[in-house]
This record gives sequence, C-alpha cells and structure tokens, in this order.
Amino acid sequence: MRAVFVAAFVAFLISLFGTPIAIRYFTRLKADQPIRTEGPQTHLGKKGTPTMGGVVFIFATLVAYTGGHVALTTLPDKQLRPAGPTATAVVLLGLFVFTGLLGFLDDYLKVAKRNSDGLNKRGKLIGQALIGAIFGAIALYVPATKTGHQVVTTVASPKLSWVHDIDWLNIGKIAAVVFFVFVVMSMSNAVNLTDGLDGLATGTSILVLVSYMAIAFWQYRHWCADPQYTAAYCYDVRDPLEMALIAGAAVGALVGFLWWNTSPARIFMGDTGSMALGSLIAGLAVATKTILLLPLLGLLFVIIVVTWVMQIGSYRTTGKRIFRMVPLQHHFELAGWSEVNIVVRFWIIAGLGVAAALGLFAADFLRVMSGAS
Repeated sequence: MRAVFVAAFVAFLISLFGTPIAIRYFTRLKADQPIRTEGPQTHLGKKGTPTMGGVVFIFATLVAYTGGHVALTTLPDKQLRPAGPTATAVVLLGLFVFTGLLGFLDDYLKVAKRNSDGLNKRGKLIGQALIGAIFGAIALYVPATKTGHQVVTTVASPKLSWVHDIDWLNIGKIAAVVFFVFVVMSMSNAVNLTDGLDGLATGTSILVLVSYMAIAFWQYRHWCADPQYTAAYCYDVRDPLEMALIAGAAVGALVGFLWWNTSPARIFMGDTGSMALGSLIAGLAVATKTILLLPLLGLLFVIIVVTWVMQIGSYRTTGKRIFRMVPLQHHFELAGWSEVNIVVRFWIIAGLGVAAALGLFAADFLRVMSGAS
C-alpha cells in the first residue's frame, strides 16, 4: 500500500502546483473554453476560463506512476511486485494517454475555430474505436509469464465478469475485443457528457477511481498468483498492484486538480481530461474483472447517458422533450438549482452507487469465506 500512497501523493503535489502554471499558460494562449450560446445563461460568466486542464492530471499520473514503481523496490516480496511496466500498465495508461490526445485534438479545434463544435462526431467515434481496438487486442492477446503458482495469461478475459469471470459467459476473444471497444467508447463519452459543471466530472471520477484502487489492492492481498495465499477465495487477475498504483496516482492527480476546478473553476478539464478518465475507468473495469459491476460503480455516468438517450429518442420520434435540456445537469440548472447544489447532490448519487457496488463486491467475498469456514 506504501507504493500506492506514494504515487497518489506525488500526483497530488504535481497537479496542485502544476495546474496554476497551466492556467497561466493556456490563458496567455487564449485557449479558453467556447461557451454554447444555447446553453444555460449562467454559463456565459464562465467565458475566458481556459480549457485542456486534463493535460495536467494526465502528466501527473504518468510521473507518479514512475514514482510509485521506485517505492515498489522497498517491497520484501520481489516475486509479487512488477519489475517494470507491465502489459496492464500499457493498456491502462495507453488508453488514458491516447484518448486524452484525441480529446486534446477536439479541444484544440474548438479553441482554434472559436466555437463549441471541435472534432466532428464521426471522427471522435472512429478515434475512440481505433484506440479501444488496439489496446483491447493487447489486453486479450498479449500473454503473461507464470507468476507464483498461477498463470494469468492476459490483462482481459474472453469471459464477462461480475466480481470474477463468469464461466458460462465466454464470448470468445474477438467478441471480447469488440466488447472492450464498446465499454471504452461508452465510458469515454459518459464522462464527457457528465463534464460541464465546475468539479462535477472531477469529483465523480475521484469516487469511482478510489473504489477501483480499493478493489485492485484487495485483489492483490487475495491474489491467486501469490504462492503464500491459501484461502478458499482468490482473484485470478493480472497485475493487481499495478492497477491499484495507477488508480491511486489518478486519484491524487484529480484531487490536486479539483482544488482549481471546483466552483468557480479556474480551469476546465476539457475533452482532454473527460475522455481520458472515461477510458481509464473502462480499462480498470475490464482488468479487475468487474465489468458488470461498472454500471453501479459509475451510476451517475449511467444516469447522465440514459437520460441523454431518452431525450434524443423522444425528440426524434415525437418532437417533444422530456427534460428542459440535456445532459441532465443542465435540466436542473434551468429548473433553478444552483451549480454548487447540483454538483454536491450528483456527487451524493455517485457515492451511493460506489457504496452499493463495493458492498456487493465485499459480500461475494464474505459469502464464499463464510461457506468455506
């Protein structure tokens, strides 16, 4: 756990003190977020706020991951600690960085064109699909060496998972790559839709990533690959300590960023940050084999997407709107809620989803262990 805390603390410091530098730099470049004229009128006061702040916490996470690996050299069991970057890190950090670059391109075009259009929808979806396919193939087809008494062959599994692989839901590797792409695209766009109010996507992502940090570390302490672990219940995953390290680094970086992103925001994460965070969360869900638990862990993201789909579907089929405006947070703005109230209440909803999901994760462990005793 020491390495995870080191990574989180290093990322926090870099993000906390690096974000003001980014604010000054992007302000000088006039890289401010274009404000939609058809959006809530209260957003017009945000004009001039720089965007692309996701660059800061992506950079902080990468540096902190390296620092965490230095801390890993102090661990007594060399057999269980990764000697260097693993396939798991390549997949998770690769998704994080490359979807962040795609989002950066989108943000850059918005700034350059001085409107909120940016990269067209088709280009964005194609980019997400290509990135998901590349790292999905790595996750499903790059084998691991034997560790301890267990062989965990790939980062991802051809089986769908709840808190473990579900044996009768084996969809095959090709279908699993396609499903991987779907999850990456879904979460990347879900976090992107949730962004829009000061601190909303940042705080919600912190809650989800903290839960994945806890899940991954718990899996490390009850790992099938640990030859000293003999209990009836173990987790057949690959590189759980690596996953905890990356999630912890991302949490620290986001907490430091939230200092400047909370209302009134001095900087926005932009598509650079929101798309990167969504793909990282998707990768962690696949790597920890909790993919069917993700809709509950990311409850707020799911609600935002479902209500958005409902609005679009209703308008296109009947010409009527269900909500005043989507994404859902803007509906409540137009209903008269203050921005801070919306953000805090949405954080509470996100926290309830995370608490329920962690409860189910723990309940499965307790059920098996109580039966074994």
